[in-house]
Amino acid sequence: MRPTSAALALAAALCAASLSCTAQSPKARFQAPPLPGLSAVVTTVPPDKLGASHGPGCPVPPERLRLIRMNHWGFDGGVHRGELIVHRNSVRPLLHAFGKAFEARFPIRRMRVMAEYGGSDAKAMADDNTSGFNCRRVTGDARQLSQHAWGDAVDINPVENPYVDRRGAVHPPSARANLRRTPVQPGMIHPGDVLTTAFRDIGWHWGGRWSNPDYQHFSANGD
Repeated sequence: MRPTSAALALAAALCAASLSCTAQSPKARFQAPPLPGLSAVVTTVPPDKLGASHGPGCPVPPERLRLIRMNHWGFDGGVHRGELIVHRNSVRPLLHAFGKAFEARFPIRRMRVMAEYGGSDAKAMADDNTSGFNCRRVTGDARQLSQHAWGDAVDINPVENPYVDRRGAVHPPSARANLRRTPVQPGMIHPGDVLTTAFRDIGWHWGGRWSNPDYQHFSANGD
């Protein structure tokens, strides 16, 4: 029932007389709160946020990296604060891509810096962690550095989006069932969805199209 003009007048009088603790009219109390935004904050990277993910011989010095703190939707339907370390040149394009994902309420399990996993890609994938910079070798092929070592690659929801290495091993092993890409489950990445479209818009490439698919992986140069 809509409040009458008399009820509105009474509420205003009570508020003015300090007999009511709210300054809102009854009508205003029913207004929906504003929707949250990405609310990204970009800073240089504190040493404790790098930890074991950076060391001697890494191709990118710490001063060229940036820490992005931003909101993301979780699988619980709530908004969570995440952290992602990337190359400074990747900040602007990634804010666009993750902004599109946020607008579409694409769920991300968690987003933590790799220092929290001791730089272990296996531990981060098993925890379904979305990550960026990590100075490491390619998982399943130690002959070469991963593109993550340059800070211009991200992995998103590894359990929902597994990686098959050149020997056929699945990473993380618990994600084997998700090699079956239909029906599409929450958090999965598939051709033409909001994530592949957003990353294509910024010129990044999706590993889901490789002969050995890496469904979680996006990179600036396609590696």
